[in-house]
Amino acid sequence: MRKVGIIGLGHVGATLAYTLVMESLVDELVLIDKNEQLAVSEQYDLEDAQVFLTGKTKILIQDYQALKDAAIIVFCAGQISALGEEGDRFKELEITSKIVEETAPKIKQSGFTGIILTITNPCDVIAAYMQKLTGFETSKVFGTGTMLDTARMKQAVSRNLAIDGRNIGGYVYGEHGDSQFVAWSTVTVGDQPLLSWNTELDLESLDEDVRAGGWKAFFGKGYTSYGIATCAARLIRMILNDSKSIVPVSAYSHKLDAYYGQPVVIGKNGVESFVDCSLSEKESGLLTHSIQIIKNGLDKLPFKQ
Repeated sequence: MRKVGIIGLGHVGATLAYTLVMESLVDELVLIDKNEQLAVSEQYDLEDAQVFLTGKTKILIQDYQALKDAAIIVFCAGQISALGEEGDRFKELEITSKIVEETAPKIKQSGFTGIILTITNPCDVIAAYMQKLTGFETSKVFGTGTMLDTARMKQAVSRNLAIDGRNIGGYVYGEHGDSQFVAWSTVTVGDQPLLSWNTELDLESLDEDVRAGGWKAFFGKGYTSYGIATCAARLIRMILNDSKSIVPVSAYSHKLDAYYGQPVVIGKNGVESFVDCSLSEKESGLLTHSIQIIKNGLDKLPFKQ
């Protein structure tokens, strides 16, 4: 049975739930939110929608025990207003870390043994904190990380070259935040390296365009939802189908002792292996800087080994 739980039914959680139901990706869906009436409303609304669909998803609400036999839990609880006008993801940490502290014991007590996918910001720190407080294997707890940022990179390159973004390869590395960077040495157009395809691109401007892409989506409506929910839905499909697909997520590196955005192989066991791309000296320096920012955020939290 394909069973998934979603904790947090804000804009992202609700959009993800709708996507899973519309695409008939799961047989059972468990919805949990601190606002019980919101969970009830989402359940009824999604059940109404299913009258017109060919698939059928059983929807359960507000029951942590129902997570026991789920394959995946998606954690996306948060408070988007905490970002402030400048959109600083780390401003959410004081609130979201406490939500992790409240939620992790409930996940453990439910008997859940599957994979935890975190979306909540600051994404890399929260993925690390969830893993520490649940005690799950690092391969079974990871964040969406730079998956969406990589999509934004492909869009930026696509606009500049007038080529469909699905023909662009490569990865954004590091924090899902301001210290992220495009590893241009990994970017390809078709099978050709971007840097040999077009030598006149302004990479610094493109990099800034990628970093700013999220805020352009955010500031007009006060949140983002479609892009990140689609990333989560795709990751769920990869896990349930054991697809062995390569995507950049926030995964734990034993070598660097940190969660950060990097390409990995995703399958039924979560993060199954790592893709070791050769970064340039400049890119390696940027990665070191980005990882330190993530570690600084984690150091502010009360957990001790």
